[in-house]
Amino acid sequence: MGLVHNVERKVASKGIESVIKNLKANDIDGRENAMLNLVDIYQKFAKNLFEQKTYDKVREMIKDRDGKWINYVYNMMDKLDVNVMKMTALNLGFTAAYYGKKVINEKRKEHNCNIPWLILMDPTSACNLKCKGCWAAEYGHNQSLSFEEMDDVIIQGKKLGMYFYMFTGGEPLMRKKDLIRLCEKHRDCYFVAFTNGTLIDEEFADEMVRVGNFSVALSIEGFEEENDSRRGKGIYKKVLHAMDILNEKGLIYGTSICYTSKNIETVLSDEFIDLLISKGVMYSWFFNYMPVGNDAVLELIPTPKQREYIYHRIRELRAFEGGKPIMLIDFQNDGEYVGGCIAGGRNYFHINSAGDAEPCVFIHYSNANIRENTLLECLKQPIFMEYRKGQPFNENHLRPCPMLENPELLNEMVKRSKAHSTDLISPEDIDALTAKCVPYANSWKPTAEKLWSGIENDVINL
Repeated sequence: MGLVHNVERKVASKGIESVIKNLKANDIDGRENAMLNLVDIYQKFAKNLFEQKTYDKVREMIKDRDGKWINYVYNMMDKLDVNVMKMTALNLGFTAAYYGKKVINEKRKEHNCNIPWLILMDPTSACNLKCKGCWAAEYGHNQSLSFEEMDDVIIQGKKLGMYFYMFTGGEPLMRKKDLIRLCEKHRDCYFVAFTNGTLIDEEFADEMVRVGNFSVALSIEGFEEENDSRRGKGIYKKVLHAMDILNEKGLIYGTSICYTSKNIETVLSDEFIDLLISKGVMYSWFFNYMPVGNDAVLELIPTPKQREYIYHRIRELRAFEGGKPIMLIDFQNDGEYVGGCIAGGRNYFHINSAGDAEPCVFIHYSNANIRENTLLECLKQPIFMEYRKGQPFNENHLRPCPMLENPELLNEMVKRSKAHSTDLISPEDIDALTAKCVPYANSWKPTAEKLWSGIENDVINL
């Protein structure tokens, strides 16, 4: 970090500590002032990173004392550990979202390539479960990134403005000691692991509290029957137990939910969402099942009717009025908020456990490897540059993916870039992968066009 930013970070740290102290005081006037002060602190540094109306909207939300989202924040503040609150606000809110974003914007111009906000890494391909239809299961169990390799990625990443890192696998918590070491070494970064939750115990939760800059998203597929039919007998109860441990320790955690044709109504039911909230879950990622791998189960892809249902249901649940007090992110259907596909280094990319730099966690093709290339060289590899030239792949951001909704585009990019399959066990031919997606892409298109037309009309009416 530069000297100026070191000073800024220290000032922000003191301000955040003061805000947290007032938030914990449990006085409504004091809380409101503390939250408004937090916005002032952020705007002081970020300035025109966001429009004035955005800051004004946040202040308006804070002053609405009966509002769902401000009470969601207050409830979260009540139960969170102080160190967890401070490190999350300082690293994710200040360093990554303000300082890092500013550097990223500069580096994109300097290097004329995509520079992402976050990197997703696989510490290992090993997993203690074998879930049906899991793309990661295709990778095998014999590859791992060393601590030094992950550390080097982060060192290089910070120079480009990246202070946010996610881990998947395999099961990343099979390397939990190394993940905690990364949290200790990189005190200015924020880390999240997508995990099956079965390896979380009291000792590890205490370590998460100590470092403060680490969160987990627990994989769960519904209630016991739906979950264990994919993940194995007894896993549901282990995940709920992990939630209880994390909740008791005052940690920030969420869930990662793969919605399929079999579980979509369950995972979006009032009963299931209420269960998550009762267990202290604060956020949830929803992922559309992707037909990745030679053994993909095509019947698990949600139908267009089911996808339209989740599109409306997610928006109903997270509305400013009504709905539920939990933050929900729909990876496939929220393209309208991020301008379509975010992969290929535009906002993120994936490094698998063999070191291959892939455009997306679901798209296993690459021209570069961190063991042979610098991070910047990985970002400038041919397939990433193809992504950059092609994004957005569709003006309709409800058809954002070059694989699932625009398979002909992925096919062309892989062939033009001469990228190779990075599947560690059974390499998948690009023609075979995209052929599987064509029927779905064609069937989803009419529904997506109807929904997108409604969004555009709403914008015009505003």
